[in-house]
Amino acid sequence: MSTAIRILCWLNCCAAAALWLLPTANAQAPAGSPSVSFVNDVMPMLTRHGCNAGVCHAKAGNGQNGFQLSLLGFEPAEDYEHLVKEARGRRLFPAVPENSLLLRKATAAVPHGGGRRIAEDSEAARILTEWIRQGARWDGDSAPALLRLTVTPAKGTVPRGQSQQLQVAAEYADGTVRDITQRALYESNDRAMAEVSSSGLVSVTDLPGKVSIMVRYQGLVSVFNASVPLGANVDAVPPAQNFIDELVFSNLRELGVPPSPLADDSVFLRRITLDVAGRLPTAAETTEFLSSAAPDRRTAVIERLLASPDHADFFAGKWTALLKNRRDDASDITSNFAFHAWVRDSLLANKPYDQFVREILAATGTVISNPPVAWYKRVKEPKQQQEDVAQLFLGVRMQCAQCHHHPFERWSQNDYYGLTAFFSQVGRKPTATRGEDMIFHKRGAAAAVNIRSGIAVPPAALGTAIPTIAADQDPRLLLADWMAAPDNPFFARALVNRYWKHFFRRGLIEPEDDIRDSNPPTNPELLAALEKHFIESRFDLRELVRVIVSSSAWQLSSTPLADNLVDQQNYSRYYPRRLQAEVMLDAIDDLAGTRTDFPNLPPGTRAIALPDNSYNTSSPFLRVFGRPENESVCECERGQSSSLSQSLHLMNAGDIRGKLAFGSGRAEQLAKSDLAVEQKIEELYLVAFSRKPTPAELQTAVEYVISPQTDAAGAPIEPARAVREAFQDLVWALMNTREFMFNH
Repeated sequence: MSTAIRILCWLNCCAAAALWLLPTANAQAPAGSPSVSFVNDVMPMLTRHGCNAGVCHAKAGNGQNGFQLSLLGFEPAEDYEHLVKEARGRRLFPAVPENSLLLRKATAAVPHGGGRRIAEDSEAARILTEWIRQGARWDGDSAPALLRLTVTPAKGTVPRGQSQQLQVAAEYADGTVRDITQRALYESNDRAMAEVSSSGLVSVTDLPGKVSIMVRYQGLVSVFNASVPLGANVDAVPPAQNFIDELVFSNLRELGVPPSPLADDSVFLRRITLDVAGRLPTAAETTEFLSSAAPDRRTAVIERLLASPDHADFFAGKWTALLKNRRDDASDITSNFAFHAWVRDSLLANKPYDQFVREILAATGTVISNPPVAWYKRVKEPKQQQEDVAQLFLGVRMQCAQCHHHPFERWSQNDYYGLTAFFSQVGRKPTATRGEDMIFHKRGAAAAVNIRSGIAVPPAALGTAIPTIAADQDPRLLLADWMAAPDNPFFARALVNRYWKHFFRRGLIEPEDDIRDSNPPTNPELLAALEKHFIESRFDLRELVRVIVSSSAWQLSSTPLADNLVDQQNYSRYYPRRLQAEVMLDAIDDLAGTRTDFPNLPPGTRAIALPDNSYNTSSPFLRVFGRPENESVCECERGQSSSLSQSLHLMNAGDIRGKLAFGSGRAEQLAKSDLAVEQKIEELYLVAFSRKPTPAELQTAVEYVISPQTDAAGAPIEPARAVREAFQDLVWALMNTREFMFNH
């Protein structure tokens, strides 16, 4: 071995040994050099440049290529061990800091799977070099804690096509304030509206509306909220019916986006019946409503539908899907039917929402005696129970916090396990019914073990201390008390946002179950007002629906104006959406004059009243059009997008052809009826669209029905058959229109 190689090996060994002997706290930087903090300088730089991202060295398992860091730097003590002492200290070279493997990899001076992450002359390189030169000190016990981030400006108006530079300050526990604009991480919540550079320069596009920029640094998050006005004239707005209109129209005036006019009576009747009752209005209901001159006719329809069994059926389907009422085995049928019936009866009786949730969370006994117990049959593990409750009833996604601090929120692992501890005393005992357990409260001290620290965490609500729980007290009752408290910041907000999305296609917060500081609402004043109204109504779900559908904002036309065509978030018009799978199947049956039969259910049962997911198997239509399998608390499980298979199914599927040619269906009845052809066609349009045909539509349809028909060989078709097939064709044509398939 040459002398030069021996010297180099000796230097490396000395450097490695020196790293093991480094002081771990309170070491001082060399005189004349600013002190570099591992916690407050080095870790933020590694985060900014993606070194501790989930796809890099914070990858689940063992990191990347033998080098592991904690996700986004939430465990600096562990990261220090990996950087300084792991692998015999080979990643740092104090004798010549610039030659440290850490720097040479990051600058791509040597091959690096992640490519070049930092430039050699960058601030990050200088910080890492100086930290190593100062002895790679650990200052986790002495570094001042970061208290808050301040973004300047916090909110503002940015004209379309213009930019806004953000300034970010970090305030520490020792009173110091740093400008960390060049160190923070930035992310737009809507890149179609605004992009943000790595230095905090926000550039907005031509789309008007509200957009937010999340600013993240050392586990804290702050937000810049921007209004991007269109600047059009907003003088004429429909009359305000309630506080919803005042706040929606005020926001539109601020943005300069004019609202569309109110929808006409035909559109209103079809929309309200679909949105509240999940079905089409009958021809008789439409005729009566359109002929009425009563000034309160819209209010009367709202009240009638809210009190109807159809409303309970429709929303019971919504809730049982979210509550995972699914059938995996034949033995599930008892619990599935009992739970669905309980949910439906609760909605029909207008049970207060807080009571509805309490009866689910604190359910004990058997399914036969207490149907809400069925929820615990499907959601068995305390961690899954906690995650589902948080996402469904609080609008908070806690899954990330199981293993690490939530990257976009303030929730830690202890928050995760503190919430889980409310379910740690749920006991199970087999019953005489196969597949059914009795649920009960197990006495003892409630706690859940943090998998990282190994510490038992007692029950704790999100951001709220819970009094000591006695051994014989069911923690779930205290959780329900906390959730229903008027000052709870999540419970009512999550519900009103979820229902708002049901009626407006888009939540005030999107996704509707991801409520966090870094995902603000597009109209915070409106969300707060809805939340306040819901609490003051004592969690009256029916009143919430009433106030929403009574507003002019919900009753706006879906036809866009030139100045609100691009608006997709401020409710300047009604946003059309495709009918849900069950609703569309029922609508096709209503139009065709048929009914779909389902196993184990009485003849005539509507698709919106199906108790669980098992009927998707027997109905190709429900599968193709995206009825959920009830596996998730996320409404995203329901397919609402259009597809080629859906178009093909409506065009030529066997079940559709069977409905059209049904012997006692609408086409057959119209063909045999003595009514005038014009009246028959009018009936079809009233059922399909809740309106009469236009003169042009009527003329086209009449000519088609009365014109002679020939078969494929050109031979004339017998007149009675020709008329019957003509009406079948008309029914088929109407059900394939966008006007039929969409609620508008």
